[in-house]
Amino acid sequence: MESHLTHEIKLSKKYEEILKKRTTLLQEMESLHEQHKNKKQQQAMDSEAAFKRNAQLLDDLQEIEKRLKTRSLPHPDIVSLETRYWASVEEKIPEWEPFLLGRGPSPVREGEKSQRRTRKKKGSSQDSHHTHTVTSLPPRSSPKTVI
Repeated sequence: MESHLTHEIKLSKKYEEILKKRTTLLQEMESLHEQHKNKKQQQAMDSEAAFKRNAQLLDDLQEIEKRLKTRSLPHPDIVSLETRYWASVEEKIPEWEPFLLGRGPSPVREGEKSQRRTRKKKGSSQDSHHTHTVTSLPPRSSPKTVI
């Protein structure tokens, strides 16, 4: 009979342990459920805020587009000058591309450089009262290599 009683006590203790584990698991599940619910609420709030922000940005863009459409156009001479300028830039791109990419020398020829210097000298002697003093910077020293 004692063995039966001991066995029943063991079973009762095991039952209590199972109930404690069940309670702990239920509390953890409730906690996780609460966290999940809070996360969903936060995501909903973030989504609503993003929706409002996007709607405001769209309104701003539409207002800017409307203003751009209604603004006055520049004078035809200015448009013509701008068009010719960009056409000349596009025409010179193939010539300047290697230089701009660091793969070749400047496409300005020596003859053009000397002509520019001559023009600058002639212009500076005629317009001496319009010249500005330019101070030269000291030469850049090469970076020192530490070994």
